[in-house]
Amino acid sequence: MAAMTQLDPVLAELAGRLGVATEYDDWVGTRVQVAESTLVAVLSALGVDADTVEARVNSAFELDRRHWQLRLPPTTVAQTGAAAKVWAHVPHGSPARVWVRCEDGAERRDVRQLENYTPPFDLDGTLIGEASFALPTDLPPGYHRLLLCSDADGNPWEADAALIITPAWLGLPERLGAHRLWGLATQLYSVRSKASWGTGDLTDLTDLAVWSAARHGAGFLLVNPLHAAEPVAPMEPSPYLPTSRTFANPLYLRVEAIPEYSRLGKRGIVRRLRDDVRRRDRKRGLIDRDAAWAAKREALQQVFHIKLRAGRQVAFAAYRERMGSALNDFAVWCAIAEKFGNDWRRWPAGLRHPRSHKVAKFADKNKRAVAFHRWLQWQLDEQLAGVQSAARQSGMALGLMTDLAVGVHPFGADAWALQDVFASGVNVGAPPDEFNQLGQDWSQPPWRPDRLAEQEYRPLRAVLAAALRHAGGVRIDHIIGLFRLWWIPTGAEPTAGTYVHYDHDAMIGIAMLEASRVDAVIVGEDLGVVQPWVRDYLRARGVLGTSILWFEHDQWQGGAPLRAEYWREYCLSAVTTHDLPPTAGYLAGDHVRLRESLGLLTRSVEEELAADEADRSAWLAELRRVGLLPEAPEPDSEPGEEPGDEDVAGPRARGTTPLAEPGEEEIITALYRYLARTPSRLLALALPDAVGDRRTQNQPGTCDEYPNWRMPLSTPDGRPMLLEDLFRDPRAAALCEVLDAATRSGSPAPGSDPSGGPSAGS
Repeated sequence: MAAMTQLDPVLAELAGRLGVATEYDDWVGTRVQVAESTLVAVLSALGVDADTVEARVNSAFELDRRHWQLRLPPTTVAQTGAAAKVWAHVPHGSPARVWVRCEDGAERRDVRQLENYTPPFDLDGTLIGEASFALPTDLPPGYHRLLLCSDADGNPWEADAALIITPAWLGLPERLGAHRLWGLATQLYSVRSKASWGTGDLTDLTDLAVWSAARHGAGFLLVNPLHAAEPVAPMEPSPYLPTSRTFANPLYLRVEAIPEYSRLGKRGIVRRLRDDVRRRDRKRGLIDRDAAWAAKREALQQVFHIKLRAGRQVAFAAYRERMGSALNDFAVWCAIAEKFGNDWRRWPAGLRHPRSHKVAKFADKNKRAVAFHRWLQWQLDEQLAGVQSAARQSGMALGLMTDLAVGVHPFGADAWALQDVFASGVNVGAPPDEFNQLGQDWSQPPWRPDRLAEQEYRPLRAVLAAALRHAGGVRIDHIIGLFRLWWIPTGAEPTAGTYVHYDHDAMIGIAMLEASRVDAVIVGEDLGVVQPWVRDYLRARGVLGTSILWFEHDQWQGGAPLRAEYWREYCLSAVTTHDLPPTAGYLAGDHVRLRESLGLLTRSVEEELAADEADRSAWLAELRRVGLLPEAPEPDSEPGEEPGDEDVAGPRARGTTPLAEPGEEEIITALYRYLARTPSRLLALALPDAVGDRRTQNQPGTCDEYPNWRMPLSTPDGRPMLLEDLFRDPRAAALCEVLDAATRSGSPAPGSDPSGGPSAGS
């Protein structure tokens, strides 16, 4: 490894104060020093000039001034039961009093002042002192206010700021007890029925939830992010690159399920639009969102014109009031995008900021268009409520588990409405790891940690509340991003980034607070390059992790498969994920050949295939070790070997037929039975695995090079499979029953298989 160069100490100090890493450990454990140019670019994105030595000195002083100008921290976050302190800045020598106004209006005056020997700061000729206070340890969870009062020579010195008290522990809802749950994991757009408009929709999701719960005992249904996409073509195919995370995608609406549809006099037009989409869909091999949305949008416009009855008008008004200005901003963005395109940075200058008077003028002139997009979100809210209600009524303990994407599209509605919170000049991504050896640039703008605190974390609270509004759980994609994110200067390679740290106590704590309010569970996707202490922290707070079978290795045993009994309990465990091929494709090594064809490998395809084969062989050996697959067939006897030399208890015992290699379906079933042996509280069955589909939904590191997020659910031979076919599919039913049997029997005892397989070692 090359020797590290000495960084300018002032640059290093600035980076440290703002949580910007100057060095890090890569995925193989090598310490890497961040380039100075990267640090300068990232600091600039945080509003700090670090181009020259003089600029760095001035920036350090300005950071001091900003700190001492604050009378209270913008946001203080603490845990229930924990001793927490808060500082206050008042004129030096003046008395100070701090108290708490709780969310319910009650006031707590039992805030105790502590000793603080911090020297005063000269702020523009006025000495400012710092006082410290201990907060009560029995404050209830909630969004409270801190209040400060002081008196300097008869002049009142007052301030108030956010105080957020979060649960110390979340865990699973008490109603689950010690039970484990299983559920399907699906990409909704790919799951279509005879009544769909080219993509799966919320009625299809309802039917899938009811089938999996009522017929097979599923406890949850994990679905891809349903976040909003662009209102006009081209629509971004990735559900993980949405235009907004607070609002949903109307592509998922079922037109015929809207109450006003029954009063539509032009239902023939709607049927023709739907039938035309279906005819064209049968000719394509891939999901066409743009065509589906064009037809559905025209139909939705027809329904929108139907006058709401009185009760429905009240309901719509209540929804608008609840969502407030955020709904209006989103609807206005959609209306402007329909006229000027999806990239707000290319709009006329007067429309590029939501608080511009020209934006207000546009909204007033285009009231009908704005109202349409508000109405669409109301319909989505109602249909999502219906999904969750049907899921719970069918027996699901959790119901819907939504997925929260890492970030948003840089051209989209959230980036426009919240542009003062997002950093510019950088993108979010990921450094190189085992499966993405060139690193990844997700093209998303990151939140600025300082601006989040200044806004009392309201943007984070909004997206979490939206994700949990009609759900029993949320999966937070790349939950490591609540600890640190990989920031890449615009135009640089993904390898030329660095980590920027966030206040994880605040970010995780607020997620827990939102989940606790609706009795929901949080699953964090903690894969990739993860600091070991992070998983310990999440476990200590009762936030579940994620385990994918192919990534579970025992580092103490040379990277061998991690035995089932050693997997994490507080975890959602699965065999595969949407960033890998379904298990049938993985067993065939499809992911290696695909990455090789796309130029994503950093070593030869032969080396990758050999490593992949070794890993699969190790897992097959583990399945045989625990008795979930028969022993491997042995080679024919060598010349001179006597038949009697064979082990009479083995598979080639005298007088028996040599065993054949297990088939794909048998291996997949064995893998899920192995998953059932783990102590993990939540088990996920990928819907493509249930039907034998083998094409991956997403190849990380690609955009148009591979048709990401466009694959319909298909049979093993590649024919699209409809929901009605799934409900009759014996393979799907059998695999569902494997996990249903496992969870109905409770936690597995060591060495036993609750799904009906033989005991380990038998």
